[in-house]
Amino acid sequence: MTGPDLTADAARRTLAPLGPAPGDDETARRRYATVLWSHATEPGDSVAGRLIAARGPVEALQAVLAGGALPELTPRELSDARKRWVPRLSMQAVTDAIRIAAVRGVQLVTRDDDRWPAQLDDLEVHAPLCLWVRGDLSALPRLRASVAIVGARASTRYGDHVAMELAAELAANGVAVVSGGAYGIDGAAHRAALAADGLTAALLAGGAERAYPAGHTQLLDDVARSGLVISEVPCGTAPTKWRFLQRNRLIAAVSAATVVVEAGWRSGSLNTANHADSLSRPVGAVPGPITSAASAGTLRLIRECAAQCITSADDVREMLGIGAPSAPPDAGAPTDQSTRVRDAMSTRTWRDAAEIARRAGMAPEDAEAILGLLHLEGSATRTPAGWRLTRNAV
Repeated sequence: MTGPDLTADAARRTLAPLGPAPGDDETARRRYATVLWSHATEPGDSVAGRLIAARGPVEALQAVLAGGALPELTPRELSDARKRWVPRLSMQAVTDAIRIAAVRGVQLVTRDDDRWPAQLDDLEVHAPLCLWVRGDLSALPRLRASVAIVGARASTRYGDHVAMELAAELAANGVAVVSGGAYGIDGAAHRAALAADGLTAALLAGGAERAYPAGHTQLLDDVARSGLVISEVPCGTAPTKWRFLQRNRLIAAVSAATVVVEAGWRSGSLNTANHADSLSRPVGAVPGPITSAASAGTLRLIRECAAQCITSADDVREMLGIGAPSAPPDAGAPTDQSTRVRDAMSTRTWRDAAEIARRAGMAPEDAEAILGLLHLEGSATRTPAGWRLTRNAV
């Protein structure tokens, strides 16, 4: 059975659009073979994971293409695997994916790279073979102390508000926020982290070059500009239900803890929480009204799965083992800052941020931060004339 050329020259030639290849020939070959494996397999393929762990990506691929028996796999496993893998080893697909990555600024990260997130290796044979990353690679190491904030796509206003409050405060205090780039809680968490000038990472089920959902194109572009958009599948790969479920294991593994803000009884966010629990990562859940279907899953996590009850960013920091920030901006405040800013606003009169800060008795920068959060959740409107509360926020 013939296959792709795995020489160092072929590796360098094929990977050239992604930038300079490693000087070491063997590293270049491993990098190239890993790209081929990422095309041949679906995420989380444990048979491929076992074989690559035993032989390395180059020798494992050569052995599969040679057509003989492999002691690491049963005859049935090997037969089924070859039927899955070999038809997908299209050099045209590989070169197309690399070309797209180069055009879209997507970079390849493998285990040979210093910035590889080693916490992903806790997934063992289910670990990703490589990562395709759009954004700032130097930020990858900061994900070791990150928190995943996930939840329902059809989130409620309550859920959006809580997700934004948690993400904004954590991000402002240096904790990276990880989520899945979806509508609802994911989007609220990403936006709030960006608004706080913090680090956020979106892990996608399809190629890192494409926004899914399409309505989050601008959001994911914003995430990539200051943070990270990450996928384990090559550029050009479409998201599927299976890839979404497998993507959830990456969110859980790359983060130090997972917080579910809202989730229905069968929400995919519960899948992320289960992955985190299986990896011995702390899991937290935000309680919600017992009458709300959007909180049925989080209440279930607290009741049946011993998830920690999350009511504030301090609870999340405690889960992470980093304690509260040294000087919380609202320490000693008699009322919630958001309430003070709302009280200083009007539904009829436009007021500038300085006037709102004066009325609320707050520093202008603190008031502006709260105004940004109110704007994100739809409670405040901004025009050149100033700020005003939306009527449904009263």
